[in-house]
Amino acid sequence: MCTAITYSTKDHYFGRNFDLEYSYNETITITPRNYPFKFREVNAINKHYALIGMAYVMDDYPLYYDAINEKGLGMAGLNFPENAYYKDLENGKDNIASFEFIPWVLSQCANLEEVKKLLENINIVNINFSDQLKASPLHWIISDKNNSITVESVKNGLKIYDNPVGVLTNNPTFDIHMFNLNNYMNLSIEQPNNNFSKKLNLTNYSRGMGALGLPGDLSSASRFVKAAFTKMNSISGDSESESISQFFHILGSTDQQRGCVHMGENKYEITIYSSCCNMDKGIYYYTTYENNQITAVDLYKENLDDTKLINYDLIKDQHIFMQN
Repeated sequence: MCTAITYSTKDHYFGRNFDLEYSYNETITITPRNYPFKFREVNAINKHYALIGMAYVMDDYPLYYDAINEKGLGMAGLNFPENAYYKDLENGKDNIASFEFIPWVLSQCANLEEVKKLLENINIVNINFSDQLKASPLHWIISDKNNSITVESVKNGLKIYDNPVGVLTNNPTFDIHMFNLNNYMNLSIEQPNNNFSKKLNLTNYSRGMGALGLPGDLSSASRFVKAAFTKMNSISGDSESESISQFFHILGSTDQQRGCVHMGENKYEITIYSSCCNMDKGIYYYTTYENNQITAVDLYKENLDDTKLINYDLIKDQHIFMQN
């Protein structure tokens, strides 16, 4: 399960927690402008915007979990079991497999206006990457520097929702997540007044009581509320350091710790990595479960006119600065 958010200060940021009980040995992967993106049912795109993101590279193909392109458009796929429904091939449509969706969009769109136009003819089809690697049930958040949308391929069609909170988790469908926020409109960053009864002398005995009732469990519905409340009320300075620090603190509100979500046998879901992409500068920041130190890869320090993928292994071991 996962949580994705957007955040803006002077620059604009996009990223996510990737929660799972195992890793695919994913890497920070840069796709240069002249790498040939091949698709199963539509023509290849040989020249395109450069991408940077987290991907599992199989047979020299980047299976992106999340990425941004050089124009500042970001996209992430999140687990959407039971609800995701991929269609059969349809004549006259752009038939795109789920694992091709991020490259298909980010390679050719610069903003959400272009994304929405591209999606008018898309059909997300039920094609596996291979016999060993089945299509994952996903839905997606797509964000430019100003706004976000959520895209869900379900049984009754392709749903495209405006996403005013810039947050996405997993089940249920996005419209239900948004409706569920109505149940928490009483939450506040301020201390509460006594509305219980004028006959009782009730007092605030702790700071933060305005947010009593804010979910703290690890379910996807609760993480959506927690991330939305935290993100919508977050304040930070606008320097790069302050901005990315605050971004990781927002994601940290929905971290999954080993031992709290048992997946059977000796498996536990954890936050394998957290990412924060500066959409203006093309920098991909990340932390991993064992390594709290923020590591960064800069898109523009590479040859973006190359034809081959550029991969950086994740730094997973804890780095501790000894001060004495």
